[in-house]
Amino acid sequence: MISFSGVWVTLAHVEAMASAFYRVLFGGLLLLAAVVWHREIKWGGFRNLGTTILCSSFFALDLWFYHVSILYLGPGLATIIGNFQVFLLTATGILFFRERLQARFLLSLPLAFCGLLLIVGMHWNHMGDDYRVGLGAAFATAFCYAGFLLTLRRLQARQMGLSVFWGLALVSLLTSAILGGAMLRSGKSFFIPDLQSWSALLLLGFLSQGTGWILITNALPKIRVSAAGLILLLQPALAFIWDVLFFQRPTTVLNWAGAGMALLAIYLGMTTNSNRAVQERVS
Repeated sequence: MISFSGVWVTLAHVEAMASAFYRVLFGGLLLLAAVVWHREIKWGGFRNLGTTILCSSFFALDLWFYHVSILYLGPGLATIIGNFQVFLLTATGILFFRERLQARFLLSLPLAFCGLLLIVGMHWNHMGDDYRVGLGAAFATAFCYAGFLLTLRRLQARQMGLSVFWGLALVSLLTSAILGGAMLRSGKSFFIPDLQSWSALLLLGFLSQGTGWILITNALPKIRVSAAGLILLLQPALAFIWDVLFFQRPTTVLNWAGAGMALLAIYLGMTTNSNRAVQERVS
């Protein structure tokens, strides 16, 4: 479900900020409906309001940059680079939590760099301005995604005893409020032009955002970290495949090899002890 995010964003035919806004609005409403259905609404007070706002701000930036990169690069490359957040989480564990520097992390960095070169190409001067903007937005996505995951983990740890879905619904709806406010200030349109746009945005919110979050949140605590890392790797892998199948992305053998190297690097970074420890210790 989450691997189709880039497909829905591309088919929505609206600006990046608008698709990000409707994504968390529709997804947040679905999460809120699930919470109401199970009668799990429980106000935790204002103690964690600052962390909630920070988490939602990171998420708003993450989604905006991600959707911009999708429109300029395509769903495949944008999703692969966005998942480079695993290297930032691992580096956080090493720098701030005194985790041991592991060989697999050192191996993952050149793998990711070489894989990216094979996908993107080494002729930077020949790339168009839009392509360069897309690459910048994709790397900004990785930074904001890492910040979002760290603050979300801390927020969930502080809200022990409350419904996980209630917290996710609050973050989603607050994120939509932040994005909606940014749209109003910048004069961007909320208009959804046609049935295709409505369908794509509803699928983006209800499936990729709401239902995807519910399934992942339920499943992750029940499986091994290595298995979780491998399964979550399906998101960027399938996103690249959907880009080729649905949008005819020109892809050579070298591009496929680069995608494979980048995905292997992400998996190595995702399953290092430092990456696991930092997500535990921020709580």
